[in-house]
Amino acid sequence: MNFRGWWGDAVHPRTDPIKARLAAIMARRRHGVAALERRSPWLAERLSFYHAWRANPRAIGAILPSGRALGAAMVREIDPAAGPVLELGPGTGAFTRALLARGVSPGQLVLVERDPYLATRLRRDFPDIAVFDIDAADLQRYVLFPREPAAAAVCGLPLLNLPLRTRLRILRATFTQLRNDGACYLFTYGVRCPVPQRLLERLGLRARKIEVVFANVPPARVWKLTRRMTPCGRTREL
Repeated sequence: MNFRGWWGDAVHPRTDPIKARLAAIMARRRHGVAALERRSPWLAERLSFYHAWRANPRAIGAILPSGRALGAAMVREIDPAAGPVLELGPGTGAFTRALLARGVSPGQLVLVERDPYLATRLRRDFPDIAVFDIDAADLQRYVLFPREPAAAAVCGLPLLNLPLRTRLRILRATFTQLRNDGACYLFTYGVRCPVPQRLLERLGLRARKIEVVFANVPPARVWKLTRRMTPCGRTREL
């Protein structure tokens, strides 16, 4: 009997018993995950998120996906009829589900998830939504909305874990995908906005705290970022 491991090579247990054993373990793990998803999607989602966090804790930022209360707060101001919506770092889709529940149609949503495992899961769970496994800091290189710019962006990225230069690149790239009056919604577990004032001024943005979600674990604060208007009534170029 031959085994095929994640490395893609056929393995015979007599010639390489260690690889065969590992292949059998991986096969049982895949079977176990599939069975768990059938029995308890809620638990399977959290386990998937936890494994992604263990693989790259700096990029994930939390060991649990955001709760429903935070998801509702993040999308509360978004008008489903206003235009397309961009989501950064959707993870296992907590904010995606909130956007759909808000009334945003799948065809108006674009998800950007850099983690290949999470991106694959998102494509499976939301087959009608476009998912791009690209770096959010490079969004200006892609045409995500060919018809019209996005009306809003929802950011689930752990900005506080990222260097200031990376935060600058992500926000600049995000607002290139938004129309002039578009807004970017993000959250933090801290007290202050994850984008410091000097960075906001450099980008020509303003930040406003719109809600504190005590029902989330841990409690979170939701912030809204918009472009500053010049005295002439125009937005600044980023």
